[in-house]
Amino acid sequence: MNKYERRVAGADWESVTAEVNDLGCALLPQLLTPGEAASIAGMYDDTRRFRATIDMARHRFGEGQYKYFAAPFPEPIDALRHALYPRLLPIARDWYAKLGREAEWPDTLDEWLEICHRAGQTRPTPILLRYAGDWNALHRDLYGDKVFPLQVVINLNEPGIDHTGGEFLLVEQRPRAQSRGTSTLIPHGHGLVFTTRDRPVRSARGWSAAPVRHGVSAIRSGQRHTLGLVFHDAT
Repeated sequence: MNKYERRVAGADWESVTAEVNDLGCALLPQLLTPGEAASIAGMYDDTRRFRATIDMARHRFGEGQYKYFAAPFPEPIDALRHALYPRLLPIARDWYAKLGREAEWPDTLDEWLEICHRAGQTRPTPILLRYAGDWNALHRDLYGDKVFPLQVVINLNEPGIDHTGGEFLLVEQRPRAQSRGTSTLIPHGHGLVFTTRDRPVRSARGWSAAPVRHGVSAIRSGQRHTLGLVFHDAT
């Protein structure tokens, strides 16, 4: 077991599962040390590491910029995705069982990504985001028909020191009810697992799919870098 697998295994996954089932998101323990987080954040200006750069204002996604990593990925990114996938898989399968959907995800991330590739989703999706006085509009990271229903974001900076503001926002539309919002300030190097597209919630008819979107509140001061780990590739 490598160090990233040990950190992922150190989470109380019973509590994480309960919180994700209740709120649609849950904090994870520290997945990256301060040095590792700084190293990844420091890659932002190295254009050789990325396949695409997105200007959020141009696409009306908010303000700021993010970049998609090109393969091969830095070790922490590849190792964390492989360590997190099997931990999130039971939650994903349970959600789809409740919604009466077919859960097509195999036991390993490599097998799942191969399914994505055969469906034409071949572009890698790990994301590095940089915010400075910026914000991210509510959205969902859907890149094709193949979707894994959970993803993870890691704050690479120290809240209250490197930046103020920049809370992670989750908004869930419940059936025949007002939207519910959740705000989380992610600690330095910690992860947050959250809903990618929708999740099951109890209704009068059993289980219903509640659409979920996520975003980031305005950075009030300083700079915030974020690592996004999505478990499906893009068309």
